[in-house]
Amino acid sequence: WPANCRVTDYVFIENSSSNPYLIRRIEELNKTASGNVEAKVVCFYRRRDISHSLIQLADKHAQDLEEEKESPSEADLTDKQEHQLRHRELFLSRQYESLPATHIRGKCSVALLNETEAVLSYLDKEDMFFYSLVYDPTQKTLLADKGEIRVGPRFQADVPDMLQEGDSDERDQSKLEEKLWDPDCPLSSKQIDQFLVVARAVGTFARALDCSSSVRQPSLHASAAAASRDITLFHAMDTLHRHGYDLSSALSVLVPSGGPVLCRDEMEEWSASEAAMFEEALEKYGKDFNDIRQDFLPWKSLTSIIEYYYMWKTTDRYVQQKRLKAAEAESKLKQVYIPTYNKPNPNQISVTNGKMATVNGTFVHPSSSLPNMQNVCVCTATQSAQWYSWGPPNMQCRLCVSCWMYWKKYGGLKMPSRAEGPEEKTPPSPEPRSRGHGPRQSSHMVPVRNSGSPKSSTKTKQAFLLQATRLTKLARHMCRDIIRLRRAARRPFVPINCGAIKAACKSSFNS
Repeated sequence: WPANCRVTDYVFIENSSSNPYLIRRIEELNKTASGNVEAKVVCFYRRRDISHSLIQLADKHAQDLEEEKESPSEADLTDKQEHQLRHRELFLSRQYESLPATHIRGKCSVALLNETEAVLSYLDKEDMFFYSLVYDPTQKTLLADKGEIRVGPRFQADVPDMLQEGDSDERDQSKLEEKLWDPDCPLSSKQIDQFLVVARAVGTFARALDCSSSVRQPSLHASAAAASRDITLFHAMDTLHRHGYDLSSALSVLVPSGGPVLCRDEMEEWSASEAAMFEEALEKYGKDFNDIRQDFLPWKSLTSIIEYYYMWKTTDRYVQQKRLKAAEAESKLKQVYIPTYNKPNPNQISVTNGKMATVNGTFVHPSSSLPNMQNVCVCTATQSAQWYSWGPPNMQCRLCVSCWMYWKKYGGLKMPSRAEGPEEKTPPSPEPRSRGHGPRQSSHMVPVRNSGSPKSSTKTKQAFLLQATRLTKLARHMCRDIIRLRRAARRPFVPINCGAIKAACKSSFNS
């Protein structure tokens, strides 16, 4: 897979020879002091990586989307299509990590699920994935992505019928929009502009009288510029409209008996320290204003933060930051060449002419077509140019080349198998995983969390069955008056009087 990987490309990352590829999006390419290239990437998660409760939430979200559009639902899909479609679904996260560029194994494509298209179309595209939900690995939550397309009946506006001439208006007037300006007003454009100049002058004088404004903007030019902002002009035009476009009446409202009216927007209300905190939060969270408010500016309202953001984008500070970021982007790497990865995979089953090969210490037949079930792939193939060991070593499962590449790319098998759970249908994985997460695995062979020690890397937890003999069952029935089994089971460290039990059984047998 030789390829030129650029920033914003979606790539396969290999962190383990046995595990499926990770799917990431390249955000930055940085050259380290040692000359190596590291990729800062955004993490995507598969269904096998999140908890079962969140999987149910994702399925409910998908079902709601299917009900709103005319496309084949999962009920219309075959078992194979439904099984493979689950491997194409990803979950976006806001988590970043840095990985060596040498771990890249190729490029793929990830798209935000378009609500107007059928998910079945993704099965026809190679290395194509989709997502519609955002996963937070810290809070363990799933939320809809903010970039989703709002289509469907619930997003349409209800357009009322047009009133005919002579019809009575029975609409709720409180729900109707209010007229704020009449373009056919009796004033000329020159008179309106003169009134706005007076409003600016009043605003400048009001800032000169206000102590807090004089400290923040000590110069006359800064005060005049602040008085010329939209908040002052909007107030002037609203005043003019409310007084029926009577200039003398509107002017008297601009300067009431208590002094000139002072109108200030978010740019003037925020202090320098609050502005610095906002820029820091914007650098960390982007335009996620809820997180900005929660972690940095909890005393500000969400409306205030959003209004400040759009005003801040008109300042010289914003232009300077854009220039600095553009200069930094020019100095960074734009792409990196990834050569073909030729190293053999440790999971390959080596085959030599006339000799037995070993995999994890177990001898296997050297031919590429074997009669035993260990070398029959889950796709029922019995011949392959190369075989790969898959799953826990004692299960001795084998995959052909095609199924192995499918497993590495999509994190599952092409066809459901008995080794997979009845609900999730995701194959057992040798990678460590926290309890309650990932696929349902076979109840007879569950991989144990790897502690990092070489001794624990191949240990598995064996299931066992304690089968009682007929004599033991009979003794339990005969000694119900001597010992209460349920109470004894709840107190495993309290000794049981075996002598009394033997004596009771002996006397019963003799009688």
